[in-house]
Amino acid sequence: MSTALIVVDMQVDFCPGGLLAVTSGDLILPRINAMMADYDAVILTQDWHPSDHTSFADNHPGAAPYSTTQMPYGKQVLWPRHCVIGSDGAAFHPDLVVDRADMIIRKGFRPQIDSYSAFFENDRTTRTGLEGYLRERGLDRLDFVGLAYDFCVAWSAIDARKLGFEARVIRDATGAIDLDGSADAASDAMQQAGVSLT
Repeated sequence: MSTALIVVDMQVDFCPGGLLAVTSGDLILPRINAMMADYDAVILTQDWHPSDHTSFADNHPGAAPYSTTQMPYGKQVLWPRHCVIGSDGAAFHPDLVVDRADMIIRKGFRPQIDSYSAFFENDRTTRTGLEGYLRERGLDRLDFVGLAYDFCVAWSAIDARKLGFEARVIRDATGAIDLDGSADAASDAMQQAGVSLT
């Protein structure tokens, strides 16, 4: 069996000083970089939003960041504007070793739908293409690290299990937003889906 490291959204806007920063999110970078050599493949994901993205609170007049709204695909958190295509904040953190990556998956570029998972948009049907790439490469064990534990990491790991991959989240190489208890809820959801938390 071959194993891939999936490094989720280690971008400037999700690290301290960014527009949607995870507390101490940059402190996991040395651990992630050191892990890369141990894997058969390294995949990086990158949040990549157009400026008119419907998940941005400022595109909904009067809406507060972190409030929720109903989208055709379900409940949506309205986020502060972040990871806008081509912006400095959308770039990978400068300390991330990017030249070890075999592939970069960009997600969230469709204006009308958000995308947490590395495998599907939030409608749960529109695919990113990652599954096909992993199967073509024979990569059936997946380890997940990065940001944020309770959103993009968790959704990616749960989808990996649903698609039949072995999935493990390396907790000390992730960071959580923890919005109203979302970190504990994500842990429970991942364990119920059969994701290993180490």
